[in-house]
Amino acid sequence: MSAVRSSAAMPGAASLRLAPPGGQPAQESETVPALLAARDLTVRFGKVTALDGLTLTAPAGQVLAVLGPNGAGKTTFVRAVATLIRPDAGELRVLGKDAVRDAASVRREIGLAGQYAAVEPAMTGRENLEMTARLFGHGRRAANAAATAVIEQLSLGEVAGRRAATYSGGQRRRLDLGASLVGAPSLLLLDEPTTGLDPVSRREVWDAVRGLAATGTGILLTTHYLDEADELADQVVVIDHGRTIAAGTLSELKAGIGLDVIEAAVPAAELLDRLGAVLQQVTGAQPRLDAAGRRASVPSAGGPDELAAVIGQLAAAGVHVDAIGLRRPTLDEVFAAVTGARSDQTPREETQS
Repeated sequence: MSAVRSSAAMPGAASLRLAPPGGQPAQESETVPALLAARDLTVRFGKVTALDGLTLTAPAGQVLAVLGPNGAGKTTFVRAVATLIRPDAGELRVLGKDAVRDAASVRREIGLAGQYAAVEPAMTGRENLEMTARLFGHGRRAANAAATAVIEQLSLGEVAGRRAATYSGGQRRRLDLGASLVGAPSLLLLDEPTTGLDPVSRREVWDAVRGLAATGTGILLTTHYLDEADELADQVVVIDHGRTIAAGTLSELKAGIGLDVIEAAVPAAELLDRLGAVLQQVTGAQPRLDAAGRRASVPSAGGPDELAAVIGQLAAAGVHVDAIGLRRPTLDEVFAAVTGARSDQTPREETQS
């Protein structure tokens, strides 16, 4: 269980810019320190280079999602920000402070919640929070006040007096977030915070993260779940092989691949292959077929003109559809475009992550 004391989030910071695959985000002048800034950050574990010149800048008071397959360097980056590992090269600053030369000061500005909830199951939720606050040097009264504030902030009042062993997955995760917040950090690091949670528990954690962001807490979120980033992130960075390959707002990333998507649904599964064949014939691209949902989608360079052609050919072929339309790409499709791989492929393992 980890959490640290901090001051309030700093206003104003440089924003992220879209970077083409293989490139680095454009750097902006910083009149005030960014919440988080990495430049040419390199971390090696023996012969393995986990971060290979990573560069990014995160604005204050927002949720930054870092995406990438296992082995991309996400967890290594979080550990570097948390001062748990020392970079081999490059620069890393948190709230303007050097994470290497001023590591002790940086630790006082951040809160960290790892991939698994680290709470003491034999203690109540309140006891967990008060114990953590005392570890940060709070007196008994101050620790009680800090725990009460976090319990209210994360809607844990109904379960605060129960042993953590009786909590649901979502409640345990929110308690773990609370332990990271008793010092009111300026930057909260969430490393895959909903791994292994059921859909209801995931929503509970999402609601908690949104609430924290609304109070001005800066949040760095790593996740494999693209819908999670779509739900929570103000800014997104996609990294692969330890490098930034794309960065920007969700709208910028979706617009950056330059293609709309034609999507259609058929009333019967036996029509799906015929639908896919028409989509491929018109667009020249390989469609994605969803047998369970009886849906097919394909990138479309021609937009409305290609949509009209698809509708015409489907009618001529006697293929009836329940729905058809043109939409912007999802973050899943953006991820596949910028990494050159399907997001549901088996991910690589990240050394020392």
